[in-house]
This record gives sequence, C-alpha cells and structure tokens, in this order.
Amino acid sequence: MLSSLLPPGLSGRRRFDSLSEREILALAVASEEEDGRIYAVYAEKLRKEYPASAAVFDGMATEEDEHRRRLLEDYRRRFGEVVVPIRREHVADFYQRKPVWLVETLGLERIREEAAAMERQARDFYVAAAGRSTDAQTRSLLGDLAQAEAGHESRADALAEDNLTGDAKSAEDDAARRQFLLTWVQPGLAGLMDGSVSTLAPIFATAFATQNTWTTFLVGLSASIGAGISMGFTEAAHDDGKLSGRGSPLKRGLASGVMTALGGLGHALPYLIPSFWTATAIALAVVFVELWAIVWIQNRYMETPFARATFQVVLGGALVLAAGILIGGA
Repeated sequence: MLSSLLPPGLSGRRRFDSLSEREILALAVASEEEDGRIYAVYAEKLRKEYPASAAVFDGMATEEDEHRRRLLEDYRRRFGEVVVPIRREHVADFYQRKPVWLVETLGLERIREEAAAMERQARDFYVAAAGRSTDAQTRSLLGDLAQAEAGHESRADALAEDNLTGDAKSAEDDAARRQFLLTWVQPGLAGLMDGSVSTLAPIFATAFATQNTWTTFLVGLSASIGAGISMGFTEAAHDDGKLSGRGSPLKRGLASGVMTALGGLGHALPYLIPSFWTATAIALAVVFVELWAIVWIQNRYMETPFARATFQVVLGGALVLAAGILIGGA
C-alpha cells in the first residue's frame, strides 16, 4: 500500500523509458497472455446466457494468443529462450487492467465496454511510447505493437459482425435488460415502496401524538433502518437466484435494503428541524415526491400503465398517511 505512494524508483517499479528492448518485448508477451486470459474468462462468464457475445470473446482470446505466439517467436529469435519476468505492475507508467472479478459481475454491456477500452489502451500506449523513443529499433518495435493492437480492435469489430447479428445482439440486450430489472430494479422498487409507505403511519402518528420533532425523528430513523435490514435479509435469503434467474442474492438484498431505508428516511429527516409544522410540511412534500417517484419507476421500468400505477401507489400511500395522522391525533 505505502509503496504506491513512493516515486517509481523507490517503490521498485520501473519507468517505461528505462526498459531495454528485451524487457519491452517480454512485457508485450506477458500483456498479450494476460489479455487473452481475460477474454477467455469473459467468454466463460457469458456463454450460458449470451452465447453470441461469448463467441466474440472466444475469437478475441484466440487472436491475443496468436499475437503472443508471434511476439514470443520474435523474442526467441532475438534474445533466446529465457523470457525476462516482467509484467504490467512492474512498470510505473504502463497501462493497468481492472481486476477481472470487478468487471465480470457488472453485466454484458459493461464487459463489452471494458474489452473496447482494453484494446484502445494498449494501442494508445504503444503509439505514445513510440513517439517518445529515440532508438530506431525500439521505435520500430513499439510501432509494430501499436499496429498489432489496432489490428486487434479491427478484428474485434469483425468478430462482432460475424457473431452478433442484429437479432442475436437484440436478444442479448433484451436478456441483459431483463436481468438488470430482476436483480436491481424490482428488489429496489419493492424496497422503496415498503420503506416509503410502511413507515408513513408510525412516523406521522408519532409526530401528531407528541408534536416532538426529535422523538419523531428517532422513531422514523429506527423504523427505516429496521425495515431496511429486514427487507434486505428477506430478499437475499428467500431466493438464491439459481432457479428463478433473478441474479445474485447479495445484489438483490443490497438493492432492497438500501432503497427501503432511503424510502423511510426521506420523510423522517425533515424532523431534524425543531419547528414541528415546518418539519411536517417538508415531510409531506417529500412523501409526495417519493410516491410519484415510485409511479415513474413502475411506469418506466416495469411497464405498468401510468394511470394504474398512480391509482395503486398514491391511493395506498394516502390511506396509510391518513391512518397515521388520525391515530396520532386521536
């Protein structure tokens, strides 16, 4: 950790312009090998649900392996059989790859974007490095590598055209959207509805019964946090996602729990204001915004007709709110 704060020389990392041609070629070999493995992991990750995209990444992995083989042959011709053990993390100003486990969990479109960025990073780096080099052979080598990376990008486009036809890409995009809805939107919407509506009665009952803003805030805070924890654990525990296809229980539980807590805290936080009627007026305005946000999400993502969503959410919320005020004022 501390070594990352030190200058390259003190941290043990080299500058790219200090590398020899042998080290540059060894670094290129290692980089191509790592990129090929990353593409293979992406292909394996996508194979079941997105076979066309998996085929694209299979082809890209094959291309990376072929370039690695050609670079290795050139290395052997020039420098022999012993390849210098140097990798990206050994060079201070070399491009770095995100850990594959951070990307593969983010969905199809994010993986596609990362793959495109990988090709551009490698190409741009070699172009910039070739421009800085004063050695003719090194400049030529870096230029060749830049052309190879540009070729990778062109090849990736060709592979996508071969495997991702309009129908296949449309089907995969629809499947990715459906997975996003099942994993994030649906649990988050259920949490927001529960947090916003179910906490209305206890918060406003307390508010009108005590007319004490601090007490009302504490009740709202405890109700919101408690409901968030309960909803999060319930969502994560009741379905592991393997049979239903709803995705990671951890992600669903996180979406449900966080949105439940936020739904309740929205109209609890105004009671940090000492003035009871000012806090209540702001809390009621927040409730109005929360309910219409739920209507919009239902209409936008769940394709619920706007009129029906409005009737269900606004009427239900109004009844719960009225119940809380009547009980608190009794």
